[in-house]
Amino acid sequence: MFPKARSESVLFITLDSCRYDTFIDADIPNLRKVGPIYRAMAPGNFTFSSHAAMFMGFTPGVAEAEASFVNPMVGKIFKMLGGGFSGPGKHRFILDGENIVDGFKKRGHYCLGTGALFWFDPARKTGRVLTRDFSDFFFPGDTYHLDKQLAWLSQALKHNDRPVFLFLNIGETHFPYYFKGAPWDRKINPCQPMAGKANDASESRRRQKACLEYVDANLAALLEAFAGGNTIVCADHGDCWGEDHLWGHGMHHEKVLEVPLMIRLTGDCDSEQAFFRKLLRKLQQNMT
Repeated sequence: MFPKARSESVLFITLDSCRYDTFIDADIPNLRKVGPIYRAMAPGNFTFSSHAAMFMGFTPGVAEAEASFVNPMVGKIFKMLGGGFSGPGKHRFILDGENIVDGFKKRGHYCLGTGALFWFDPARKTGRVLTRDFSDFFFPGDTYHLDKQLAWLSQALKHNDRPVFLFLNIGETHFPYYFKGAPWDRKINPCQPMAGKANDASESRRRQKACLEYVDANLAALLEAFAGGNTIVCADHGDCWGEDHLWGHGMHHEKVLEVPLMIRLTGDCDSEQAFFRKLLRKLQQNMT
């Protein structure tokens, strides 16, 4: 069980490698409650690069959209001071720090994170880059342990009374597309990068869809706890399933960059803009 999140709390979920068409086709009633599903373009083509960009406020976006948040070049969900084009729209959170995690900590949020991919392993130097700024971070030791991640989050939030920034990277949607108890062999990967005849687009599609539906069922309680707060759900990138004879990710291709994006935001953006202007004036005064 998860305690009800405060209105200033943020839930940020990334479905690793989840394709946009998988998201559209899947039976995911809990995730669909978050809001409209946008076909967005990811800021990176593999886990580390995409999350590094998102942790600087460059979330997936729709370049043709004129709305803030859906198009981060118009207005950002997370706007870092000191970097990036401000945009003509409004920003939801103005953050002053090394990244959005550090920025939320400075605002008084309890920053809680858990990542399934080995890019989030704090025991590795590369993993510490993405995880070091969290108040508490949990790496389950394996890509396919959403149950352990949710149990850890539930325990960590049990006695918390502060607003929360909660980041959850989910690995079940990453190849070989597996969840605990799945009726297939995880050792058989239907989407091997740079591989040939052994790959199977139909099996990849079937597995990832089943994994996403498993994830949706297990996220029900967490999503409900943040129903009165701010929720962002997206993929960090997708996978190629034989398009242009390519498989997997790590290269610039439409199917790798094409991701689902869902946003539900609460609160007053105008107060954030006033805060933004005040900080900018302070920075300008310090420079003169």
